[in-house]
Amino acid sequence: MREGGVAAYPTEACFGLGCDPRNQRAVRRILALKNRSPRQGLILVAGHFAQLRPYLDASAAALLAEPLATWPGPFTWILPASRFTPRWITGDRDTIAVRVSACRDVIDLARAFGGAIVSTSANRHGAAPARTARQVRRYFGRRIDAVVFGRVGGLANPTEIRDAASGAVLRAG
Repeated sequence: MREGGVAAYPTEACFGLGCDPRNQRAVRRILALKNRSPRQGLILVAGHFAQLRPYLDASAAALLAEPLATWPGPFTWILPASRFTPRWITGDRDTIAVRVSACRDVIDLARAFGGAIVSTSANRHGAAPARTARQVRRYFGRRIDAVVFGRVGGLANPTEIRDAASGAVLRAG
């Protein structure tokens, strides 16, 4: 991933596709693999909160209490993005979707990479997410660079997404 690669890895509910969020070419590869619009934005996942700090607007610290109370865990939060966060991550928004995972494979991958990584379900846009490494290979073949073998966590549905400013649930978990 440090060299622009795309990896698939198990998360709380399905396999995710990930890459270096600072590498526009790698992000574009993921969007093309998924047939997903860059305007939607992407989730960043981390093994610990410090890995997300560079992507968050420091002036919005008051919005962190609730997210920090749910992490690590299967909760994705929408928070104000730092002005340095690339638009290829935020899409058409001034906010960013972030999660500190409790999933061991995600934690280990973020640690090995050295920071937060892109996390989007391993599937074509609109298709069912891959829940096994075999499904990932069926969907993408050799168009991805690596697959982290492991087991998906126990969630039946993708992680809940909440807006930290309004408290609204944007996607039920």
